[in-house]
Amino acid sequence: MTTQLEIAGVPFAWGLADYGDTPAIITDRVTLSYRELAERVEGFARKLGTGRRLVALAASNDVESLVAYLAALVGGHPLILLPEDKPSSLDTLVSAYDPDVVIRPGNGNMSLLERRQGSRHELHPDLALLLSTSGSTGSPKLVRLSHGNLQANAESIASYLSITAEDRAATTLPMSYCYGLSVINSHLLRGATLVLTGLSVVDPCFWELFRQRHCTSFAAVPYTFELLDRVGFGALDLPDLRYITQAGGRLAPAQVRRYAHLGGLQGWELFVMYGQTEATARMAYLPPHLAAEHPEAIGLPVPGGAFRIDPVDGLQHGELVYSGPNVMLGYAETPEDLARGRTIRELRTGDLARKNAAGLYEVVGRRSRFVKIVGLRVDLGQVERVLADLGVPAASTGTDERLVVAVEGEHDTQLLSKVLAQGVGLPRAALALYAVKELPRLGSGKPDYPAVAALATERTPAVQTSPDAPTPGRGFAQTSDPASTGPSDDVLRSTPNTVTVKQIFRDALEVTVVKDSDTFVSLGGDSLSFVAASVRLEQVLGHLPPDWHVTPVGRLEPAPNPKGQVRAPGKKRILAPVDTSIVLRAVGIVFIVSTHIGLFDWQGMAHVLIAAAGYNFARFQLSGQRRPRLRRQLVSVARIALPAMAFIALAYLVTDRYSPANIVLLNAVLGPVEVTTQWHFWFIEDIVYILLVMTALLAIPWVYRSERRFPFLYPLILFGAGLLTRYEIVEPGVPHTIPALWLFALGWAVARSQNLLQRLLVSALTVLTIPGFFDDVPRESTMIAGILLLTWIPALPVPRVLTRPTVLLASASMHIYLVHWLVYPPLADTSRVLAVATSLAAGIVYWIFCNRFTSAFRLFRDPSRKLARMKHPVGRRRRDSAAPAGGTSAGTGKYRTFRDR
Repeated sequence: MTTQLEIAGVPFAWGLADYGDTPAIITDRVTLSYRELAERVEGFARKLGTGRRLVALAASNDVESLVAYLAALVGGHPLILLPEDKPSSLDTLVSAYDPDVVIRPGNGNMSLLERRQGSRHELHPDLALLLSTSGSTGSPKLVRLSHGNLQANAESIASYLSITAEDRAATTLPMSYCYGLSVINSHLLRGATLVLTGLSVVDPCFWELFRQRHCTSFAAVPYTFELLDRVGFGALDLPDLRYITQAGGRLAPAQVRRYAHLGGLQGWELFVMYGQTEATARMAYLPPHLAAEHPEAIGLPVPGGAFRIDPVDGLQHGELVYSGPNVMLGYAETPEDLARGRTIRELRTGDLARKNAAGLYEVVGRRSRFVKIVGLRVDLGQVERVLADLGVPAASTGTDERLVVAVEGEHDTQLLSKVLAQGVGLPRAALALYAVKELPRLGSGKPDYPAVAALATERTPAVQTSPDAPTPGRGFAQTSDPASTGPSDDVLRSTPNTVTVKQIFRDALEVTVVKDSDTFVSLGGDSLSFVAASVRLEQVLGHLPPDWHVTPVGRLEPAPNPKGQVRAPGKKRILAPVDTSIVLRAVGIVFIVSTHIGLFDWQGMAHVLIAAAGYNFARFQLSGQRRPRLRRQLVSVARIALPAMAFIALAYLVTDRYSPANIVLLNAVLGPVEVTTQWHFWFIEDIVYILLVMTALLAIPWVYRSERRFPFLYPLILFGAGLLTRYEIVEPGVPHTIPALWLFALGWAVARSQNLLQRLLVSALTVLTIPGFFDDVPRESTMIAGILLLTWIPALPVPRVLTRPTVLLASASMHIYLVHWLVYPPLADTSRVLAVATSLAAGIVYWIFCNRFTSAFRLFRDPSRKLARMKHPVGRRRRDSAAPAGGTSAGTGKYRTFRDR
């Protein structure tokens, strides 16, 4: 069936069976091994026959289309590959090229229409595949690719992506698009697995499939990243993700930098790539470790390829020229061209480029009037011709993000936009149409295209994005420019009396520089600074997204009003949503202090706060590279331990209740066996011990990698280990310390629960393991209720007038716990209410003192911070709260025989 030429040319197609029972294809319904896939391919190849024929295939991302594609390669049949959802394109090319066989979907199967038994075409022996040029569809001009082209490009891609049989790629792009097809070819080459799906990345079912099938990668075009922003990609739990690839047009450098940074935090890599259909797919890639430093670069030639830059008369930069084994045979515009062999040896890309000091190539412009938008090459001349045929004079230009069109005169712009979007195959969100009295023209009378492009920044388009369009900045910053995803620096500078998100972050995190791409977590935010920042943000924005702590600052800034001032929040509601962990800390410390003083008796909140500590540890302390993450974890421990040690030292000097072991937080190790006042600070010691142990464990590379790979399973393993002490199967290593690890790990698991099944499992573990811990039903019920609230309700409604008191109490909870042991004894006999109120107030005062001392110390160590504060006086004047005591809030609760009083 196959000739020696084909056997030499496409081993990834005919060698499928070599990988045996390794999974080749996974869908939501079926899994096929390589052996089973090879059998299906062989069976379909027999239907196509042994004589070479021209085949047209309307393909989608399903098993049947993939089998037909591979069968054509194995049988040596040149294949015209088109998208299944564009029947008009198929009809156009069938009419232009008269294929011998047409394969299209029908009734759940592939319909094979044999238009003749033999072939009326003369087909060159090297010809394997015919694709529309760089994403365009329906044009009779096709790219002729050889078997060698397909094999060479698959090998180079598999090489620089280090694809192995362990990899699983989700098909986020159509296989009729050269980029999507390259994912298929390179993975089949290495015996990797393809997870075939037609689901969009905005569909929650896609991410459920991605997690369930343990996918390690997916491919994206620039528009995909807008959709990823829309679904809150940074907060998704994708433990198996190894890398993301990007091609199909230029991704904005800010986006490259932001996603490269996000990948560094979460343990995956971003591969920025450059290519054209004429080069089979890929010509260049940017090594991931260089993405943040050189986000504007396309990188290096793929293995086996080479670049040069040829001068262009009258232009500063030259044209990028590529050579390599993946360069196409040439173009086809008529059936007669199918008999031609190689007509070009190198590819003139049409892109203007330069080579930077680091040896990386950068594309700086285009010679031709083609633009690539959301992965599709758009002929600007054709856009103008379509409108001219409708009697509408127009001038069009564009960027990598959108098509910009000016139309002359008064027209139904909604109708024109719809016709144009359908005609060129673009989503409406990628089209900005402006009605002008006269088209802007140069002195020569030719259209002034720079002036047309300027309309995008000067005017609101006559056709706005539809309300459900996936605009990147929806809900946050938007200007009249549909490309804008946040206020410009000029807008920010024009609001001297308005608090901005950046100022809030500078205040809460004590940093001098906050960039649009930064997030609360990437700037070092933790549970100790979460409270003040979240409440101030809610006041400024009016509504705080649940994933705000991993959302880039540029997307959090409030939208400017028409005068360029930041829009004030709308009418205030009676209730304001406050993060559940904040409410639990505020309520918990009041209950703890009141129980100790005897105002009322409500026990169990201390143990809820241990779970909250694990919850916040997972949210804020597990991202980033090894050294910065380790430093952040140690700083967090220090922010708990140092204020505690300082106050306990004072208590040691003025009372006889404590010992030097208390000062160094070692009472659990060196203190008395019996319960005395020296056990007052058990909670602080437990939290410090657990945090230090967790930090030490995660400093071990393989342990950290395990946590990243299995983010939900890892805390469950810790939970299981903690149960050994909970049920006294194993004695704790530290005498008399409450076996709190299981509660801390339970809170950790709550934070890592990303779906209904995981939350149900955590809830079940809570309900099953807490009863019997104290043999005190009300106390255990409080623990269960608190942890279930943390699991199921991300924010609780709090009367707006109580928001600030809630913030203060949550922020100062650890400090309140420390000082109340000294404050309440002299007052309890006089008035228990007074004793409680004074204890809370004294703790807040100590918290403020600690924050002021910390700020002064930082200024002393780094005087540049003082200069930065002088540059941002608004943040200093409006600063209404500082670093809180995070999930490490103090509470009460003793080991199993120690009552909370």
